[in-house]
Amino acid sequence: MAHEDIWTRRFIGLCDHIADWSEDRDFQVGCVIVDAEGHEVRTTGYNGLPRGVSAQEDTRFDRASGEKFFWIEHAERNAIYNAARTGVSLVGCTAYVNRFPCADCGRALIQSGIAQVVAPPIPSKDGALDYSFQVSHRMLREAGVIITEYVEGK
Repeated sequence: MAHEDIWTRRFIGLCDHIADWSEDRDFQVGCVIVDAEGHEVRTTGYNGLPRGVSAQEDTRFDRASGEKFFWIEHAERNAIYNAARTGVSLVGCTAYVNRFPCADCGRALIQSGIAQVVAPPIPSKDGALDYSFQVSHRMLREAGVIITEYVEGK
């Protein structure tokens, strides 16, 4: 296994670990953003409710009604917000995510200066987010962000 493959596997594994902290009942997503050299973690995030907001109300997690989309923040944006809170620049960094970013997160990654995204391929069927993933992929490419697909075991 190549040296870079080991680090990629480690950071995706860290995404999976961080994703376990999510209260979301549908998907647990983690994001790890590392420096340009590729080994220093700058920030992390997982999908979940904003700080101080209770996870005790089940309706906040209802995907069918769309209610959860008002309450749950995505892992990529949480990682970016965490960096902003502590004054950490993400310009030129690589974002590792254990699920392909949606269009909202794609925009946020571009605007924060991320140079590369490492994530699994776009899910083949996700219903509400199918088009969002396609737009995100197109936006990231057009903005010059390198997209590296991570497929476990390859």
